[in-house]
Amino acid sequence: MKWEILGKGDVLKTLLKNRGIKNSKEFFEPKFPESPKLNYKKAIDRLKLAKKNKEGVIVYGDYDADGICATAIIWEALHEYGLDVLPHIPDRFSEGYGLNPESVQNLKLKINNLKLIVTVDNGIVAYKGIKKAKELGIDVIVIDHHQPGNKPNSAFCILHSTLVSGSALAYFFAKELGFKSGLELAAIGTIADQMPLIGVNRSIVKYGLEDLNHTNRIGLQTLFKDSKVEKIGTYEVNYIIAPRINAMGRVANGLDSLRLLCTKKLDKAKELSSLVNKTNLDRQKIVDEVIIHARRNVGNQKIIVLSDASYHEGVIGLAAGKIVEEFYRPTIVISKGKEISKASARSISGFDIISSIRNVSDLIIEGGGHPMAAGFSIKTSKIEIFTKKINDISDKLLTNELLERKLKIDLELDFKQINQELHKIIESFSPTGLGNPTPTFVSHKIEIMNVRMVGVSNKHIKLKLKQGEQVFDAIYFGGGQFYPDLKTGTKMDVIYSIEENIWNNHKSLQLKIKDIKPLNHEHRR
Repeated sequence: MKWEILGKGDVLKTLLKNRGIKNSKEFFEPKFPESPKLNYKKAIDRLKLAKKNKEGVIVYGDYDADGICATAIIWEALHEYGLDVLPHIPDRFSEGYGLNPESVQNLKLKINNLKLIVTVDNGIVAYKGIKKAKELGIDVIVIDHHQPGNKPNSAFCILHSTLVSGSALAYFFAKELGFKSGLELAAIGTIADQMPLIGVNRSIVKYGLEDLNHTNRIGLQTLFKDSKVEKIGTYEVNYIIAPRINAMGRVANGLDSLRLLCTKKLDKAKELSSLVNKTNLDRQKIVDEVIIHARRNVGNQKIIVLSDASYHEGVIGLAAGKIVEEFYRPTIVISKGKEISKASARSISGFDIISSIRNVSDLIIEGGGHPMAAGFSIKTSKIEIFTKKINDISDKLLTNELLERKLKIDLELDFKQINQELHKIIESFSPTGLGNPTPTFVSHKIEIMNVRMVGVSNKHIKLKLKQGEQVFDAIYFGGGQFYPDLKTGTKMDVIYSIEENIWNNHKSLQLKIKDIKPLNHEHRR
């Protein structure tokens, strides 16, 4: 791994410069989130007509955290608006992603007077589904943030922006209808969908997290309690809350996650929260099984393409992400079916995976996504030629420099600079995430005073570190591999972020290690 120090000098000025922030006041004191300029009037006029004519309306969502949060927002808003409206979360395994002709046909048969479908977090490339809806006399309003395709979309009205998440677009539209709730759900969706936390997304998450920490949603309150989380920040959403919401859509049915977000009954909330937590544990085991198998089959291609009939369709995206973390190459994991296979792709910084997939669109059935993540269907018989073609096309784009993992460091610190005043500066950059990473520092020639292994299977290490007269506790999650090189008295260079540790009502600063280089030892990573 290559270490890249981005700046030096004054901490605050350097952190702002490294993030390209020119207006510090706007960054530190963001305005309440403002909507992108979209054609809300046309959509609202159509809703007024639906209300007047007592039409049946469906909110057609997606089964990931962003899609489920978006569905909850719009369903509640349209219900409050007075429409005869029902939510629909498609089944990943029988319906797949997005509005499709078969689902439209089935919904028309089930729902009397169905005249309007509102898609959320999908629909921008649902050409066939929208065409089928029109044939059946159903208008479609698309609310989506995914990359548009290269064909015209014939929906009645399109509310589209790639600047924000699907749930954020849903929140802005609901707000136009006079609905006052939903910002806390938009924050979950924005974080879960890895939107850059700058500009409007920073506002959504900053204000949305405040609402989330004081939410009246009994389902979320129960989920927080069962997940043993108290204060909710971007970390808790990313690694605790969103994975549980996602789990239902991955290995069961996402509708239960929607019910959890929207229920007003405590007994139901407890039942659904328990189900979500259990399903998340099942999901973790399935992912581990896929990873163990996939790891053995990684070749030397620049884009890793793995396919097997044993790969569970619901977790291939997570598996692709784990393979990218381990091998640092764009990865496509395919759940192989008898005739049709489902694929999920994850990329590395600087490589647009959806563009590469669209360059071989003649080999896939349908697909969509973002530069960093995508999904598609493919005929099983085409997997081999697809693998060769996408690697041929991408070979020159994926340079050795792009494929080298880089750890970006804001600046070098001496331990004597680490104090509560510095921590206050660091905290002012929250919420952090993609586009606004947690401030990261490097210190040199740090001495180990104490080291021990902790956690399940001794995967992590706890250390006491010293530089000059300054001593700090440190934790290195996943750093167990370094333990043989780390003895009392060993000196090393350390990359870390700084966090506050509270134990028995005592506050202290702790270093959260990201990487180390023991001096006079070969770097084992």
